[in-house]
Amino acid sequence: MKSEMKTIRVRTQYTQEMLNLTSIVNETITNSGLCSGIVGIYCQHTTASLFVGEFQSALIDDVGDFLQHIVEEELPYKHNSPEFSDCTRRNAASHLRSLLMSHNVMLPVVDGKAVLGEFQSVILAELDGPRDRILQVHILGSFEDFVETRSQRAGVALGRGTLSAPPIG
Repeated sequence: MKSEMKTIRVRTQYTQEMLNLTSIVNETITNSGLCSGIVGIYCQHTTASLFVGEFQSALIDDVGDFLQHIVEEELPYKHNSPEFSDCTRRNAASHLRSLLMSHNVMLPVVDGKAVLGEFQSVILAELDGPRDRILQVHILGSFEDFVETRSQRAGVALGRGTLSAPPIG
């Protein structure tokens, strides 16, 4: 087993938007050579979040509307007040919305692809854009070159991404 760390950089365009990162995550897995294992994606920001959900435009609009309804923009948040905070962005609502979501997603990887349900996608929720966002991707498991090299040294046959060895004894 081995692991790699990769960085994904995303430039958002709007104050609040949802971006489908599934293809970028799968591309990162493919480029790493991971056959099977897990991938963890971590968002390094307090006003952006990650989640797994259906990336359908009406539902994405509903998610955004829901977040805005639950955490109202113009309440007198202390974080927005110079009396209590040194933050000039007036982005307390964005911080509070991100608390309702997660900053990380963990996915199994089989045959070099993230395992997701038919309608599932990895989604970045931008809550205070536009901004440059950084995501850390930790890839852990059996890699193509690593598995092949180890298998060749041990004389083990490789089949469909799994190792099979002759019976002992």
